[in-house]
Amino acid sequence: MKKLAYLSLVGLLLLAACQQKTAQLPADYKQLDRPAATFPDYADVVIPPNIAPLNFMVTDSALQQVVVHYQTEGAELAVGGGADGKVRIDTTQWRSLLQAARGHDVAVSIYACLADSGWVRYPDQHLSVAEEEIDSFLSYRLIEPGYELYRQLGLYQRNLTNFSQHPIYENNRKYDDSHNHCINCHNYRNYRTEDMLFHVRASHGGTIIIHGDEARKVQIKDSTIITAGVYPSWHPTQRLVAFSTNKTGQTFHIYHQEKVEVLDEASDLLLYDADRNEVTHILRSRDQLETFPCWSPDGRKLFYCNADLTHTVDLSVPDSILPMHVIAKNDSLYYDLWSLDFDPETRTFGQPKLEVNVSRTHHSLSVPRVSPDGRYVLYTLGRYGQFHIWHMSSDLWVKDLQRDTCYALSAANSIGAPDSYHSWSSNGRWIAFASRRLDKNYSRAFIAYFDREGQAHKAFLLPQEDPEHNTLLLKSYNVPELTRDAVHISPEKLRKCIYETEGEKATYKAPSPTLPRGEEVNGISGPSPLALPRAGRKS
Repeated sequence: MKKLAYLSLVGLLLLAACQQKTAQLPADYKQLDRPAATFPDYADVVIPPNIAPLNFMVTDSALQQVVVHYQTEGAELAVGGGADGKVRIDTTQWRSLLQAARGHDVAVSIYACLADSGWVRYPDQHLSVAEEEIDSFLSYRLIEPGYELYRQLGLYQRNLTNFSQHPIYENNRKYDDSHNHCINCHNYRNYRTEDMLFHVRASHGGTIIIHGDEARKVQIKDSTIITAGVYPSWHPTQRLVAFSTNKTGQTFHIYHQEKVEVLDEASDLLLYDADRNEVTHILRSRDQLETFPCWSPDGRKLFYCNADLTHTVDLSVPDSILPMHVIAKNDSLYYDLWSLDFDPETRTFGQPKLEVNVSRTHHSLSVPRVSPDGRYVLYTLGRYGQFHIWHMSSDLWVKDLQRDTCYALSAANSIGAPDSYHSWSSNGRWIAFASRRLDKNYSRAFIAYFDREGQAHKAFLLPQEDPEHNTLLLKSYNVPELTRDAVHISPEKLRKCIYETEGEKATYKAPSPTLPRGEEVNGISGPSPLALPRAGRKS
């Protein structure tokens, strides 16, 4: 009984020692040599000077109270938290701290009162506050990681300077077969929302073209086009959009870490004129899978991914059988990076040029994005295929166009989890991307600093008002896109456009006969893909 009474007394004394005024640094504590267990991990990251507070939580099971002290040149801030370990920082105080720390480091001291040992202090962490700001808005799709239904998904825009999130457009809140539709492929011109687009699939389908506060639905279809427009890229100086058009299918694995494989059975490239509502082919071939177009910032080069089928499948089979051959070879589809020169005045393209050859090492790249200064092409590299959001092997890489070298962004990449669907900030100093590094099931939005030497730094999770947000949210962040301004058009106006209009059919324009006649592609010479009709399709 004496021992029990003694332990109770010790417990009461420790509890009393923890009961101090919030945000007051403890005068007496034990220094630990083990780092604090925190979520999210914000230790030793580079952050923008205009980012929302990096709220986090200490996850020690014996925690009773926590105090965090931030200190930089000319400014300091102390923040307290309770037994749940959550540290929520006042936005106004945080902004003052970051402005004082711009271009400098912030020391982060974490004190915790533990039930079994009283106050302790963990080894200090550090934040580096960059000089360069990040674009204020991040758009993304929130989607359940399922394979069959389009229910309860939407496009949203987050203000990165605070925690405000607003819907751009949401589909039906509950499953309704008559109105069930998917929303995808949101894209902006020059990091501005004045010109943007996204697709609606299934019910009420079409491509929604937005200019300012007005929206219209168009149908980019023709007998020579596979399945309308899919992956888009706005031209930086003209109201043109490069699209891929893809016949996409899914295969499911019974015994595999990656449960589903999404692949293209066929794909081409299109050029769409948003002013004239006119579409034409850029590249069209049966033996090449062209996808993920992306303009250079000067609008004079179009990058894209391409997989050569000539050495992978038997192309002598009929069109009706060819998709099954492609599916059977899904783990042998390797995409390289190609480019086409483009003359904006005449709207003509040059010869295809191989930019990055990864197929020779049995790898595959996807989603090229060119930095605003035109020097780097950011892409995802994986073992095969092009839907790398599911592939555990996928990492972020860049090609330095000036030095003609390629390398992994190792500090930003995760180990054994997909990193994909990336975008640049308008100043080229920040990268936003989707990663499944937290649990390998849900994609979350991460941000990494990209310095002037072409190196990425440790990525950090998009901050949330509640630090538990990313462990409780049962949706994935998909295609994070940075913009300088907020979307102007209202969700109500978009809903009216989607539900009440059929969509204007785009006029198909045959490709110019002056397009290039051909060149050697992956060692196979022959007619240009621009001139090759698909077997079994109208020309």
